[in-house]
Amino acid sequence: MTLDLDGGSAELATHPTRLEPGATNAVGRMLGLLGDEWTLLILRQALQGVGRFGQLMDALPISNSVLTGRLNLLVREGLLRRNVYQTNPLRAEYVVTPRSRALWPFMLAIWEWERQWVQDHADGLPAMHHDTCGHDFSPLMSCGGCGKAVEAKDVAAEWGPSGAWSRSVPESATRRRSDAEVVRSTAGLFPETMMIFGNRWASALLGAAFRGVTRFSDFEANLAAPPTLVADRLRAFCAIGVLSATQNDRRPDWVEYRLTAKGRAFYPVVAASLQWAEDWFVAPEGPALVQVHRACDEPFVATFRCDQCHEVLHGHEISIVPREEPGDDTPSRREDPR
Repeated sequence: MTLDLDGGSAELATHPTRLEPGATNAVGRMLGLLGDEWTLLILRQALQGVGRFGQLMDALPISNSVLTGRLNLLVREGLLRRNVYQTNPLRAEYVVTPRSRALWPFMLAIWEWERQWVQDHADGLPAMHHDTCGHDFSPLMSCGGCGKAVEAKDVAAEWGPSGAWSRSVPESATRRRSDAEVVRSTAGLFPETMMIFGNRWASALLGAAFRGVTRFSDFEANLAAPPTLVADRLRAFCAIGVLSATQNDRRPDWVEYRLTAKGRAFYPVVAASLQWAEDWFVAPEGPALVQVHRACDEPFVATFRCDQCHEVLHGHEISIVPREEPGDDTPSRREDPR
């Protein structure tokens, strides 16, 4: 596979994609892009300024052909821009666009969930620093309307004009590696998030769980997914403690899969991804999901606040505090996560 030398569409990188009537909706388009392990890892690197092909090969356990394919896809979709910095031999770097920079709440929510719920990172996660108030912080998800803190139970969601299960599952998928491969190769790189969100079927199944689906047959029917794949994902989610399998009180022969506290805590990641989807993929019929904050009865817009000063966070005001290696007396250098 060869690199596409087209730098990418400036219009696509800065303006929402207008979807065709009846086509895959904003949720499905988002899952098709973000519900892929390699895409998430490449974007994570790019948002931290790692954009040259060789740098990405060094940073990720990825093959040349897979990296080439994902970079071409991200350029076509307006998430990266290819800039040629050398012509002989030809060399290019991949830089983030407004479309991909808008993913910072999604990445921040992933960081917080892994920091709170995944204890076996090979390397400790760095801290996040709010430059505005001068403190290291944890993000708090709140309602953009009333400012109150929000959990999954506080939001009522239903399908919108372009919403339906059939339109919310991506049309195609890339090959998924086994969970063991994911854990080994992404140690320190959000391993459990990759198991939950790094595959289109996994992310779609998690979304169904947040919509209240609990039975195996309902997961299978709503997602139109092969039963062996549904069983595999449910088993993996139970193994890492995101879902629990319990017998139905009225029908002992029925097993129900319900979100645990760990699973419910993943909601900010889901909310941030849905927000990005609706912002950047616009269906002519209207939104795929209609979400309302129960407390204020207003449309729910996910907003993240600093737990120290309680002000709304902005991507350009957040710095990464690099981990200090044992015996390293060099002063810590703060890095912009964008």
